[in-house]
Amino acid sequence: MSEADNKPLSRRQRQIMDIVYRCEGAAVGEVVDALPDPPSYSTIRALMTVLTQKGHLKRKKQGLRYVYLPTQSRKVASRSALKRVLSTFFDGSVDKAVAALIEVSDTTLPDAEMAKLEKMIIKAGKGGR
Repeated sequence: MSEADNKPLSRRQRQIMDIVYRCEGAAVGEVVDALPDPPSYSTIRALMTVLTQKGHLKRKKQGLRYVYLPTQSRKVASRSALKRVLSTFFDGSVDKAVAALIEVSDTTLPDAEMAKLEKMIIKAGKGGR
């Protein structure tokens, strides 16, 4: 488990991380431009420094500015987040989480998605995640 896994993020920090992931790296100004109702430039810079200290971001000098990059791939970060959600809200139960996702879905699952999920469940049941 990396250092970043143990540090919870505020709503604004999660927004910043989403922008950095979506842009595959971003400078402070780019984050300010992409945020809804952004605070000041210096506030965003301070938040990105905190994210660097928490182990979520690293920075790289590019010309006269720093570009911030995630320290984990989006896939690794999303798995870590899902594990926390499972543990916090579903007592670690995958079936409870899947049932909740299906219950809150606004649409029915297309046959192709249902078949794909069925294959994944069978594969996981055989230990072949």
